[in-house]
Amino acid sequence: MAGSASRPLPSRPLLQRKLEAHLRFIYPERDPEELTAQVIEAFWPAGSGARMRPTARRASAPPWSERDAVLITYGNSLIDGEHPPLTLLHDFLKVHLRGAISSVHVLPFFPWTSDDGFSVVDYTKVNSDLGSWDHLARLGADYRLMADLVLNHVSSSSAWFTQFLQDQEPGSGYFIDVDPATDLSAVVRPRPHPLLRAVETPSGEKHVWCTFSHDQVDVNFANPDLLLEFIRIMRFHIDNGVRTIRLDAVAFVWKELGTSCIHHPRTHEIVRLMRTLADYAHEALVLITETNVPNFENLSYFGNRNEAHAVYNFSFPPLMVHALLTGDSTLLNRWQMRMPPAPMGCFFFNFLASHDGIGLRPAEGYLDDEAIASMIETIRGFGGLVSMRGMADGSQRPYEINVSLFDALKGTAAAGEDGLQFERFVCSQTVMMALEGIPAFYIHSLLATPNDHDRVARMGHNRSINRHQWNYPELEERLADASTDQAKVLKEVLRRIRIRAGQPAFHPNATQYTLQLGPALFGLWRQSLDREQSIFAIANVTAEPQPLSLVSLNLIAGEDWTDLVSGRHIDAQELTLEPYQCVWLTNRPKRAMRAR
Repeated sequence: MAGSASRPLPSRPLLQRKLEAHLRFIYPERDPEELTAQVIEAFWPAGSGARMRPTARRASAPPWSERDAVLITYGNSLIDGEHPPLTLLHDFLKVHLRGAISSVHVLPFFPWTSDDGFSVVDYTKVNSDLGSWDHLARLGADYRLMADLVLNHVSSSSAWFTQFLQDQEPGSGYFIDVDPATDLSAVVRPRPHPLLRAVETPSGEKHVWCTFSHDQVDVNFANPDLLLEFIRIMRFHIDNGVRTIRLDAVAFVWKELGTSCIHHPRTHEIVRLMRTLADYAHEALVLITETNVPNFENLSYFGNRNEAHAVYNFSFPPLMVHALLTGDSTLLNRWQMRMPPAPMGCFFFNFLASHDGIGLRPAEGYLDDEAIASMIETIRGFGGLVSMRGMADGSQRPYEINVSLFDALKGTAAAGEDGLQFERFVCSQTVMMALEGIPAFYIHSLLATPNDHDRVARMGHNRSINRHQWNYPELEERLADASTDQAKVLKEVLRRIRIRAGQPAFHPNATQYTLQLGPALFGLWRQSLDREQSIFAIANVTAEPQPLSLVSLNLIAGEDWTDLVSGRHIDAQELTLEPYQCVWLTNRPKRAMRAR
């Protein structure tokens, strides 16, 4: 992807001024007007048909609502040895998830060499083992397609790194060569391996920066030509149907020796530049940042409503799991009390399980070492594993718990495994659906997939425990058998997703307050944007029945109240919530969305 010749700037003076301001901050030594012309040519190439809005898209009219829910999946989570996996995924969505899922995040679908796709060889190709761009375009025609822009690094087998190893342009300027004698102790590390990798080039030995693995070589955004490459990649993906762009590992993209090399001001400015491009794109684009870090750092990627449209709600998974394992919502409640609402035109991306693990860094400040150790011990008892990260003093700390979420909730810390796995798991999903934001469901959560220890042994990575590949015909047999975990979980979770989709009080930006109901219960009050509908979403996080005083909720007098989950009319002053039971008490029940 060589650079393109610049062309005259379009008549968009505000866009030009915004881009020049971004680029002046990121590259103060470069001509901002010239760089702006190159950025515009990269994102809106002459003759490509790419269209520019006359004005920026308004934050007050976001392209999301309570009807939105996301499926997270690998392109080959479903296989049959005969059909392209992307076609099986499309079939699964149409047959089994009708009316429930509006958006699909297909995890890296490019040619890759490690980390199950996150070591990208070529951003312009689809891994032939999965299917083709045509298959993705068909998905994008029926669902909002979300894809990864892996910003921080590329595969050591990529064309760019091959050029670097041969001292050839442009790759020779796309990587970071560091003297191994440099003091790098301040650098924040998500992994325990050595940061630098020695390689031989015609000009001598060099030591390249590798944040995540030695096969994932960090690229050098201090070179503006590299930024232009990624802007062209963004445009290419958009032209192929991608509408939500996940900025993977974005927190690490700018390196400055002597700093922590995470959340650098120029990193934030790069996100702002991409947001400006998204706001002026004809397509309704959404940017989401993936920053597995403590909560206040994560929230910084909203900027001043000028960075990401959405941020992953990384603190939620460890705190929700902790509440269910201990039967105590105190820490979950404390975190939620301190959470600000998402800025106008932004939303929280809520999830409980993903292709990675249950991150522990985002729980810093809430879960102390003793609580984390107890969680780890409990989940190890349910077959889970732990991944570590390196510290500046050479020690290691737990980074994430690797486990299938369904198996993580087999029991409790006090009693071990019990007979309430299904109830506990569905409770976790129901709480997620009630939170301000948009819920995202990992395919292996919807399918109650257990730990895959055989895959860990084959792949050699702890994260493989939750990256199972279902044989699609066998899965369909299990879904047809109402007695299986797969059928029971999918049926009940989909039922609740469809109920949620019809409730204005569950709009991603509807008002939310955290209720104070004691450690056994966790509750939220949601109110629709027009203030017509209220929902009290309350969960029993314990294995014992718990009383709920409706008087304490201050239900509006003179109105009828209904539990959306059970369909029961509420006419008592007190309810008893069974173990892990959830209620959505509302004064304006709406119909559940029907399967389309």
